[in-house]
Amino acid sequence: MNSTHNLQSELSQFIGTEKLYPITSRHVLTDGTKYLAENEKSFWLFDAIASHLTRSYEDHFAVARLVVNGSSAVLTLDDGNDNVFATQAIEYTDFPLNEIKLYCSFDGEHWVIMLTSEY
Repeated sequence: MNSTHNLQSELSQFIGTEKLYPITSRHVLTDGTKYLAENEKSFWLFDAIASHLTRSYEDHFAVARLVVNGSSAVLTLDDGNDNVFATQAIEYTDFPLNEIKLYCSFDGEHWVIMLTSEY
């Protein structure tokens, strides 16, 4: 795992994406989120986000926020206007950042989960 400062610096280098990487039949990661998932062993985070982005959610945009408090965390998803539609408590995590915000956009076929710098 990277130090917090190094990880934030590395993630800020991702702007746009060249390829999409499927994690389910309806959810894909960008270059930046794939980097985060692989290097910080955080595929669990993207699985949790994907579990809340279903066909029943009718908007085409969502914001996923993970806030870490010690060794636990809370994941919330909202519509971008702070109207929360999902909250999940994470009992244990070693996620290296105190918090992260990700954007999720539906392209008509897939939910694309991306770093904010890739939007």
